[in-house]
Amino acid sequence: MKTLPYAGKPTYLDQIVTSLKTVFTGFLLGALVAVPLGVASGLSPTVNAAINPLIQIFKPVSPLAWLPIVTIVVSAVYVSDNPTFEKSFIVSAITVTLCSLWPTLINTALGVASIDKDLINVSKVLRLSAWTKVTKIVLPSSLKLIFTGLRLSLGVGWMVLIAAEMLAQNPGLGKFVWDEFQNGSSHSLGRIMVAVFTIGLVGFMLDRVMNTLQQLVSFGEAGH
Repeated sequence: MKTLPYAGKPTYLDQIVTSLKTVFTGFLLGALVAVPLGVASGLSPTVNAAINPLIQIFKPVSPLAWLPIVTIVVSAVYVSDNPTFEKSFIVSAITVTLCSLWPTLINTALGVASIDKDLINVSKVLRLSAWTKVTKIVLPSSLKLIFTGLRLSLGVGWMVLIAAEMLAQNPGLGKFVWDEFQNGSSHSLGRIMVAVFTIGLVGFMLDRVMNTLQQLVSFGEAGH
């Protein structure tokens, strides 16, 4: 007997979990791009001069502007009869990535650029490899600012996600709000207010988690 997966309407908890999965996917992708670029930018004035104009151009772009571009590209590239991930999930996650990576990139570059020059000179005297220099000196010395950037990026990503889910129809909290708005029943306003409260509460909890991690990696220093 063939077993089919349940394809009914997701519960409210399912939608919260979907939103969390999507935002963390986009956030982690953004961090994987932003931290190496930030390190390179902080260590090299040439790289910084090349990247800085791009940051200033793309940082203010709204998720509503990115979303159609991402949707077109994903629809053209991600073609599969049995996809591992839904297109709406990928579109939402990539939109989060594009909008949330900038605080991490900027703070990483700032943290690396502000490292004590004596430490950099010591690495040159000891002829440390680039990898050793980055992992043993650069990253540990700039962790506090990097985590400040990550904390800001996650907050931005969570805000962006709700708008992205509304338009991409990823079955998370954003889609829940949009569906209730479209429904227009007598209970819609109350349900939307519950969703708004949930979005704010989850955002607050995510910020507290990042703040705790920041304090741990900063040896107990407050992440403010």
